Amino acid sequence: METAELRLEDGRTLSIETGRVARQASGATLVRLGDTMVLAAAVSAPAGEERDFFPLTVDYREKSYAAGKIPGGFFKREGRPSEKEILSARLVDRPIRPLFPEGYNDEVQVMIQVLSSDQENDGDILGIIGASAALSISDIPFHNPIGAVRIGRVDGQFIVNPLFSQLEESDINLTIAGTKDYIIMVEGGAQEIVEQDMVAALSFGHEHIKKVVAMIEDLAARVGRPKKEVVKREINPELVAAVTKMAAEKIKTADRIKEKQARGEAIEAIRVETVEAMAERFPESEKDIAKLIGDIESADLRGMILNEGVRADGRGLDNIRDISIEISVLPRTHGSAIFTRGQTQALVVTTLGTKMDEQRIDDLLGESFKSYMLHYNFPSYSVGEVRPIRGPGRREIGHGALAERALDPVIPAEENFPYTIRIVSDILESNGSSSMATVCGGSLALMDAGVPIKAPVAGIAMGLVMEGGRSAILTDILGVEDHLGDMDFKVAGTAQGITAFQLDIKIGGLTIELMASALEKARAARLFVLDKMNEAISKPKPDLSPYAPRIITIKIPIDKIGEVIGPGGKVIRSIIEATGAKIDIEDDGTVTVASVDQSAGEAARDKILALIEEAEVGKVYIGKVKRIATFGAFIEILPNVDGLVHISELENHRVAKVEDVVNLGDEIKVKVIGIDAEGKVRLSRRVLLEGAEDRPPHSNDDRPRPPRGDRHSGGRQRR
Repeated sequence: METAELRLEDGRTLSIETGRVARQASGATLVRLGDTMVLAAAVSAPAGEERDFFPLTVDYREKSYAAGKIPGGFFKREGRPSEKEILSARLVDRPIRPLFPEGYNDEVQVMIQVLSSDQENDGDILGIIGASAALSISDIPFHNPIGAVRIGRVDGQFIVNPLFSQLEESDINLTIAGTKDYIIMVEGGAQEIVEQDMVAALSFGHEHIKKVVAMIEDLAARVGRPKKEVVKREINPELVAAVTKMAAEKIKTADRIKEKQARGEAIEAIRVETVEAMAERFPESEKDIAKLIGDIESADLRGMILNEGVRADGRGLDNIRDISIEISVLPRTHGSAIFTRGQTQALVVTTLGTKMDEQRIDDLLGESFKSYMLHYNFPSYSVGEVRPIRGPGRREIGHGALAERALDPVIPAEENFPYTIRIVSDILESNGSSSMATVCGGSLALMDAGVPIKAPVAGIAMGLVMEGGRSAILTDILGVEDHLGDMDFKVAGTAQGITAFQLDIKIGGLTIELMASALEKARAARLFVLDKMNEAISKPKPDLSPYAPRIITIKIPIDKIGEVIGPGGKVIRSIIEATGAKIDIEDDGTVTVASVDQSAGEAARDKILALIEEAEVGKVYIGKVKRIATFGAFIEILPNVDGLVHISELENHRVAKVEDVVNLGDEIKVKVIGIDAEGKVRLSRRVLLEGAEDRPPHSNDDRPRPPRGDRHSGGRQRR
């Protein structure tokens, strides 16, 4: 067994261990920080058939026992991966995938399991480190180990791998992965920070990544196995020359077709024509020809960008495609918008719900509730393809999480806007960064719904082409530029600063200087898009949709909750049935009443307030006679609150018999004239009669006395 350790700035120890568990895997490591432990195992299998792609699979799973829990549900075992597990798997996959050598097509699987959780240190960072270490010590050709850190900032000070409790106070939450020389991947959000602070955070994080990489390299030097040799398959030089001669000029012409679908059809026609022409001379060479066509297309498009400063659709490097915006496009939704940028189009809808619509989350950190969520859908017709409908894939979950993170800092606090907010983005057309179109459309749909967001949010996707020491940063990239370029760099934010950030590199890495330049270009582009959005709608609508629920929030004493709910929920059910409103009661006495009909909500509120209302001296009530005694009448003035009108307080003159004035079931107006220390309420009808102020009450000697066993000075206020 071998270990490597790294002492963090706050005294915690990050350790990597190998040789004790999972010894039949190609490489396996146990990574520990605090009491959180993660097992990462990497295995490869020889290619059973010739492939033109690298089949890498990364899985991340959290074991319930890691936090001392038993899974819920009928089967009492872990089921399909949660969104958190899927997002963590993507965090591991994205930085390691581009670092395998070209031509290596063996099947590789990396499995990460959270075995112990102290509920303060997240396992996702440890998963990236563990996967890198497991691959580095294995025989799998992974020659460039990576490290990873999470960066937070509290009170202006950067923190490495902050605890969950620290992240709650942090204005930055960035996951950064990279080699000792370059940053490879970034994922995270921020509270409207400026670009200079983002660069500082990335630079700070990379310095600590270097320490993690050094630890992995030390471990690999001691226990690493010899790497498999990768033999890159060479294509017949004669075929290369023949395809280049026949297709190169045609591809250059096709590459200058500005419309995506027409360009794709032209390239496909060239491929079919070339395959047919080469079939006799080079039989069974379809895959090689397709690859050569792709290589020529890539080289030409990259050459156009670097040499001519012209892109596939004819734009310059910094130009943004035409933007069109429509709001309130769906008549019965609470808020809707269609955001179109070039050939990328997102229909985004905001729906407002109540506390009962919150999402319940049960994970290693315990049970929690989510009142704001964003869901992203990418149907096949958006790219002109045929594909069966399945559940949301990893890409859809990842893009939705990015857009959700981008809008989160501007969502109003629950105490100010007590709604559950769900945003749904359906991509209708895609040719470049539909996730950033979702951010823009989501911001518009929120304002259309009347949600009082802090500020509008826009997003932009940046690209990069690097070759021979030259580089070109591209603003608002196309799908083909994402596919053939070297970087996918997404930045979202308000006019004040960045709220979300995502970076993926397909080459060796990216310097801090180049990243700073890309951030500045992204800022200019973001402000341009925000100006376009402001032309359509610049602030939230003052009123909610007539189809959105109206929510009324009141606070009741905790000791009154039982009265409002009633035995077995009888009282609250009766209010819901009578008004049609939805009612939710929190343990702290917060009552939320929701109804599309404002008057129904107000009626439900009034019924609840009546249940908890207490009698006040000097206040007048209309009450119902509930019981009659020889000495007076008991009047119910509030739900569960009654009081006694003594016979002497019924009229301005002497009353011989209570029934001469009131009978059971009568409604009379009375005034509270006293409440004693025991809560007994004394009422008077007499003081409300005309001329009562001129007539003193009758002498006590004239008043009938109650029987000895039933003496009262007033009714009891029941609670």
